[in-house]
Amino acid sequence: MRHNHRGCRSRCLTTSLDRVASPWDRAVAGKVAALLVGLALFSSHPARSENWPQWRGPEGTGISRERGIPLIWNAQRSIVWKAQLQRWGNSTPAIWEFLGFLTTHTDDGRLLLEARRLDTGQLLWQKQVGQGVAPRQAAPRTTQKFHRLHNLASPSPVTDGSTVVAHFGNGDLAAYTLDGRQLWKRNLQEDYGEYTIWWGHANSPVIYRDLVISVCMQDSLERLRPIPAKSYLVAHDLKTGEVRWFTSRVTEATAEECDSYTTPLIVQRDDHDELLVMGGNRLDAYAPSNGKLLWWLPGLKGGRTITGPTVGENMIFTTIGMRGFLLGIDYPQTPGKQSRSLIRWEARHGTPDSCSPVLWKDWLFVISDQGVARCYDVKRGRVEWSKRLKGNYKASPVFADGHIFFLNTEGLCTVVTAGPVFSKVAENSLPDTTLASPAISNRRIYIRGHRYLWSIGRK
Repeated sequence: MRHNHRGCRSRCLTTSLDRVASPWDRAVAGKVAALLVGLALFSSHPARSENWPQWRGPEGTGISRERGIPLIWNAQRSIVWKAQLQRWGNSTPAIWEFLGFLTTHTDDGRLLLEARRLDTGQLLWQKQVGQGVAPRQAAPRTTQKFHRLHNLASPSPVTDGSTVVAHFGNGDLAAYTLDGRQLWKRNLQEDYGEYTIWWGHANSPVIYRDLVISVCMQDSLERLRPIPAKSYLVAHDLKTGEVRWFTSRVTEATAEECDSYTTPLIVQRDDHDELLVMGGNRLDAYAPSNGKLLWWLPGLKGGRTITGPTVGENMIFTTIGMRGFLLGIDYPQTPGKQSRSLIRWEARHGTPDSCSPVLWKDWLFVISDQGVARCYDVKRGRVEWSKRLKGNYKASPVFADGHIFFLNTEGLCTVVTAGPVFSKVAENSLPDTTLASPAISNRRIYIRGHRYLWSIGRK
């Protein structure tokens, strides 16, 4: 039986103090342990908050069950605290109870993982995971180069409440205890070859039971090099870093169509779990326990893929890369190769390039990078409403407490009612650059900007 740290976290952390080497680290670990003793008492309350432990929240779909979060804010209103960041990144905070974890890429190349108290914003600890640069120039299709809008701190950290894992665009993958003690570290480029994804690696890891699963989807460059680059999924033991399984991902895509920046989505089926992956002109599913390919839907030809899929109503919703069709797909019921007859509907106009869709009840909400928001009927793909919002968008929308939150790149968040009739509730502005998607927990919204981490809620 897997050990449950939720009921004994303070005892586990206190025991771990004996293994912390320096007095400074012991002091930090002591602060974290003391904090979590209080949190253990708080967590026994029936209104305990929902965690946001990974990219796109508890289920990886951008949905929060939190209630009572603020709908109206600005730099002077409903700001509980703001914490200045050393530099920037586009990763989303990972939140477990009242601890928040964030990655950053500094101007001098340090790759940092930090932990903060989410009641005050206080920095508890900060660890340098590695060192690296995000090259902006490279010969065409030979090695990865990074788009100007992101750097090595685009993958979001993930936690299960006892371990936090950070991944960076240079391949560094490392696991830490909640008090900042490193458990293990690997580099996926050293293990499996240098990344060849054209605009810079940005896939976030996910945790499944005692595994942390990472994905890399990229051009093989078989026309340009003697040893082709691999696209793959790999699972490491969460506590030791040992490789538990490795699966090559081979698709019919070529060149930039192979590149995908999406994060795997764990889906609970009736009698098993599936790991859903979109990219390389293909949607497929794997067994997260051993990496076995379960089914695949090929022929989704478009281009490099940024938007990730979401699920609901026994359907999968995904966008073909490079602003291709938005698809409503009936969830496969049999293994093996799937037919395009599973595609129930497709939307052809104004689809997102970067922003993943979010589903609530019978409606699917999307926003294009240029700010056209749409609501679709999930069964038929009919457009219920379409509105142009202010600004440009890279962050994915999120749902909470009956509302959809659309955050643009200049700190403006438009809040609308989650329903088939467009109803704008508020436009909320912060003075920051905001490309990272929001996180929601503790009745608060956490927005990661380039300069600050903002905590929005009632004090």
